[in-house]
Amino acid sequence: MGNVQIMKTKKDKQIITKDMHIDDVIRKYPKIADIFIKYGLHCIGCTLANWETIEEGAQAHGMNKKMISQMINEANKSANNSKNSKKP
Repeated sequence: MGNVQIMKTKKDKQIITKDMHIDDVIRKYPKIADIFIKYGLHCIGCTLANWETIEEGAQAHGMNKKMISQMINEANKSANNSKNSKKP
């Protein structure tokens, strides 16, 4: 029997977390605003977005932990794609 190599798929980095401030994320990754809005997190441009975390804002808008997790996963995919597509 020969050696078998198992290739692991590269997983997206966890760039965005539920503990990050909404405004910080939107400033760095503007396209994520569309994802937040799609999930009902309409805090973009709100004064509280400077101090409120993604989790706090999402909970205030009635999202459960599963929805928050899905939104963050989608936001991370977008952030990783935009990070990888930047030209030097």
